[in-house]
Amino acid sequence: MIKEFIKINSLKGKLLLPGDKSISHRAVMFAAMANGKSNISNCSNSEDVNSTMNCFKQLGAEISFNDKTIEIIGLGFKNLVKSNSNLDAGNSGTTARLISGILSAQNFSSNINGDESLSARPMMRIVKPLQSMGAKIKASESGTLPITINPSDYLHAIDYEMEISSAQVKSAIILAAIHLSETTSIIERNPTRNHTENMLGVKTEKLLDGKKIFASKENYPNPFEMTIPSDISSASFFIVLTLLSKNSELIIQSVSLNETRTGILEILKRMGANIEIDNIILENGEMRGDIIVKSSKLKNVDVPSSIIPNIIDEIPILSVAGVFAEGNFRISKAKELRVKESDRIKSICNNFKLAGLNIVEFEDGFEISGIPTNAKVAYESYGDHRIAMAFAVMAMLSEFGGSVNQFEAVNVSNPDFLNQIKAIV
Repeated sequence: MIKEFIKINSLKGKLLLPGDKSISHRAVMFAAMANGKSNISNCSNSEDVNSTMNCFKQLGAEISFNDKTIEIIGLGFKNLVKSNSNLDAGNSGTTARLISGILSAQNFSSNINGDESLSARPMMRIVKPLQSMGAKIKASESGTLPITINPSDYLHAIDYEMEISSAQVKSAIILAAIHLSETTSIIERNPTRNHTENMLGVKTEKLLDGKKIFASKENYPNPFEMTIPSDISSASFFIVLTLLSKNSELIIQSVSLNETRTGILEILKRMGANIEIDNIILENGEMRGDIIVKSSKLKNVDVPSSIIPNIIDEIPILSVAGVFAEGNFRISKAKELRVKESDRIKSICNNFKLAGLNIVEFEDGFEISGIPTNAKVAYESYGDHRIAMAFAVMAMLSEFGGSVNQFEAVNVSNPDFLNQIKAIV
C-alpha cells in the first residue's frame, strides 16, 4: 500500500496511545507462565504482540478479551504444553528470542519460525548463552530461524557477561534462569531495557561500570493485574512531528518513562525541545506520566555512544528531527541498526538521498547535511514499521508532502497510526 501525506501546518490535542510493546510482550508471557488468572489493560494491539499471544495459546494458555482488558489463565511452573505445530513468531524478534529462554526449560520439544524478515535476523546471540546453560537449542546453519529446542536434563545456572547490549538476550537468559533453584548472574556493562527485571522483581547490584543481575526460581511470575503504560517508541513520532510543526502543542498521556527508554527525550531536550513531564506515577515497577510537547527550534548535538542502546528504536525518527534542526546530524556506534526489521542504516540513508540530502554512510551509522528538496518524495518503508512512520513524519513536515510505500508495515507496532494523526490535526 502506498500512502500519501500532505504537509501538516499545526497540531493540537491529547493522545492516549496503546500500551508499550516491550512491556506488553512480557506481560502476556509472564501471565501465561503464572499459575492462575491475570488481567492486563491497555495491552499493545500490534501484530508483534499478537504473535506472542498466538504462540502462548498454542502452548496451552487461555487468552480472552473483554473490552480493553485481556484475561490470561496461565499454566504454572513448567506446565506449558507441547504445541501441535511450529510456533510462528511472525515479524517479532522479541517473541522468538524471549520464548526461546522459556521453552529451553520445558519438558517437550519446540520449533520456532517467523516471516521472511525475522528469518534473516541473528539468533546465535541467544542460542550460545542458552547452550552454555545446558539448553538443547539450535538455530539454522546460518544462525537464524528456525530454532529447534529439545528437553534438557542438565539445565543449570551460569555466571554470564553480556557480549552485546541487548535486552532480548538478557531476557532470554533470565527467563531460562527463573526455572532453576540455583542463581544465575548476568553482568551488563551498558544499560538496556530493564522491563524483565522490573516486572519479575529480579535483584540487581550496581557495579562501577554497569550492573549485575541475579535470577532464579524465586523470580518466577505469579498472577497479576496491570495497566500497561503507553509506548514511548510510538510516542516519539508524534513528539517530533509536534516539535517541528508551527504553533503546535500535544499532550501524550500515561507514557512509559522507564529510565532505560527515555533517552529520546534526553537527546531532544539537549537539541532545544520544549518537553515537560506531568502526572508521574509508579505502578508494577514501571514509571509513567504525561508528556507535554510544544513547537521548538532544534539544533543538532553530539549523540554519545553510551546512550545508543537506549535510543536504538528511536534513531529513525530522531534522524528526521536532525534533518530539520540546525547543523549536521550524525549517529555512530549503532551497528545494531543493520539487523533490525530492515537494515535501518541503509533504509534511512536511501530515503534521505531521495529527499536530496547529503548522506555519508558508515558501517555503524551515518551523517546527514543539506536541505530537503521541495519536490514531493516517494519514500520506501522497506517493510519496516519504524522506517514507515519516520518517513511519514518526514513527508508531513515537507512543503509538498510525500508518500510511503508498503505503509502497512506500521501494523507491526502501531496499526492505529493514521487515526491518531487525524485526531490531532
